[in-house]
Amino acid sequence: MKIIIDADACPVQDVVIEESAKRGKDVVLVKSYAHYSNVEQEAEVIYVDPGNDSADYKIVQLAVPGDIIITQDYGLAALALEKNCKVLHHTGFLYSKDRIDAMLFERHQSAKRRRSKQRVRGPKPFTNEQKEHFKEQFIKELEA
Repeated sequence: MKIIIDADACPVQDVVIEESAKRGKDVVLVKSYAHYSNVEQEAEVIYVDPGNDSADYKIVQLAVPGDIIITQDYGLAALALEKNCKVLHHTGFLYSKDRIDAMLFERHQSAKRRRSKQRVRGPKPFTNEQKEHFKEQFIKELEA
């Protein structure tokens, strides 16, 4: 099992790397060249072209059943669930095949509202409580 992070805007990379290292699990960060950094990482870093969904396609290509995928992208979550991966949102909830269709539909409805110039709320700021909740859930999945 490895942990693959959709890393362009993931606020829990440090938690994932730290907790995975304690348990001897490999972490792969997949990010766009637009987010290139010379900072040393305690994980494998794979850079992809900055095109739409390039990181998602790479993650799906790398994933095998049993891997843990960290993403906030519902489309990527749906693809990873089909590969029998565990998929965790950075706020700590585990995506499920039972709920993913409704989540994708809501994403589609929001996109339609944005295109028609209707006001759509963005995500609330990420909190320390959410980070702690993520950490607890991530540890549960690592140790399952």
